[in-house]
Amino acid sequence: MKNKNPNGKMHLEIQTHRKNPIGLIRSTYREDSKVKHQTLSRIVGLDLMQLKLLQAALQGNVVAKSEFKIMSSKEYGASFAGIALAKELGLDKVIYSKPYEQWVKDSLAMIVGRLVNAGSKLALSKINKDSALWELCGVTDDKIDVNEHCYEAMDRLYKSQDRIQKSLAKRHLHNGSLVLYDITSSYLEGEYSDSELVEFGYNRDKKRGHEQIVISLLCSKEGCPIAIEVFAGNTKDESTVTLKIKEIKEKYSIDSIIFVGDRGMVTKAQYDKIDHQTVKTISALTHNNIKTLCEKEVVQLSFFDEKNIVEVDDPENKDVRYCLCKNPMMTEKEGKTRQALLDKTAEKLNKIASSTRKCKDSKAVRLGKVINKYNMAKFVIYSIENDVLTWSFDNEKIASEAVLDGCYIIYTDVPANEMNAAEVVKSYKSLIKVEQAFRSLKTTKLEIRPIYHKTDDRIKCHVFICMLSYYLMWNMKQRLKPLFEWDAEGKNRTYSFDYIIQRLKSIRSETYDFNGVSGKIITTCDDEQQRIFELLKINL
Repeated sequence: MKNKNPNGKMHLEIQTHRKNPIGLIRSTYREDSKVKHQTLSRIVGLDLMQLKLLQAALQGNVVAKSEFKIMSSKEYGASFAGIALAKELGLDKVIYSKPYEQWVKDSLAMIVGRLVNAGSKLALSKINKDSALWELCGVTDDKIDVNEHCYEAMDRLYKSQDRIQKSLAKRHLHNGSLVLYDITSSYLEGEYSDSELVEFGYNRDKKRGHEQIVISLLCSKEGCPIAIEVFAGNTKDESTVTLKIKEIKEKYSIDSIIFVGDRGMVTKAQYDKIDHQTVKTISALTHNNIKTLCEKEVVQLSFFDEKNIVEVDDPENKDVRYCLCKNPMMTEKEGKTRQALLDKTAEKLNKIASSTRKCKDSKAVRLGKVINKYNMAKFVIYSIENDVLTWSFDNEKIASEAVLDGCYIIYTDVPANEMNAAEVVKSYKSLIKVEQAFRSLKTTKLEIRPIYHKTDDRIKCHVFICMLSYYLMWNMKQRLKPLFEWDAEGKNRTYSFDYIIQRLKSIRSETYDFNGVSGKIITTCDDEQQRIFELLKINL
């Protein structure tokens, strides 16, 4: 067909109203002051995407591969989401009233960095070639100075810890609040001769020969972290209780609370020091405490029921209520655990008894090591005469211990008209939220350990940064709850927190070069990533 306008531009019109799309190469011209179109040819046999590419080429919007180069690519989405959420929550202003100051931005980089790239501060200072984290925090240097942007910022942040935790308490606690409190430990490696914190103590990580620190965590009833504190490694759990209650009342200006502590944390001595007019407590009795109540006939074994919570008053203190419970799954588990320990003890003791060769340690010493290792001393009857060991298990004691398997008692001085037995037990079980926080803090997500810092203040600040990172993580999980729901059968979840972080990390910031002109582009979110941002209430 003869082109009526050979000097005019051609364009491709795509028609999709038919079964298969077709392309019309058309030219526009003017005739008698009217704009007219002329179809020069038809293109068939191409799919819609191919036609669109051809259309873009005719419009001059297609670039030759050799003219366009991606020069670098950095993780962007997860760092952006963490920083944006921190600002949306006002965490930057909680850290300091002037959030534009660089040390505040550096602190945010360390907090978000633990969520996205857990590791040492030195490693964090070297990720700027692979992550946009520091760039998003206003640091564009090719080399990040770890002293300036990490250690100096840590020193400022540590001095602000009390004020920051007071602000978090004001947000999440009020008079009459239920507060969750628990203790853990974290072991260290290396020499800490000048430290007042790093000491040997009861090691919850089962790491013999390692010094440690003790860490306390205070959470709201929802599990939101409020305050964290580091104690010397030989600190006993119960010794921190009255100090923590005093801190809540005086530092955070909370007049009345319900304090929930783990089993045996609120001892008789600690309980007597508490002002019970303003502070109510919920805790659990130790195994020995339960046996004592049974011996005094305050409670009877027949009271423990697998389906119902039985409530009993303390005859010595009418304000204290005992909530008796029994868990059939724990009954089975505790029985199996005890039997396994008894079997191991029997195997070792038989080996010692039958041994005829001379050893460095006497049979008495070897026996002591075995029964203490497996904590079975109370069940073993033994005698050693002329270096001959005879032993047996006290089956009566084993049987009396077994009847309490799965039994536990929650006690409280909260009046029954304020909280019934079921609510008391539920409140105590809320401590699992603190345990979950400790798991996140100590393991692969936020990695309190290994601790690379050598001064006490830096160790304390490192732990505080990890708590603030968990605060951010907790808030992310709250907003992303719809993604963590179980399916209709209660078997599968499509999402995990780690998966969400990985999905966000796949959003990249890419630097390109186009014929000598450089620029940056952010990869486009797919539908799944877009939903994550929508739930977080963040615009990318």
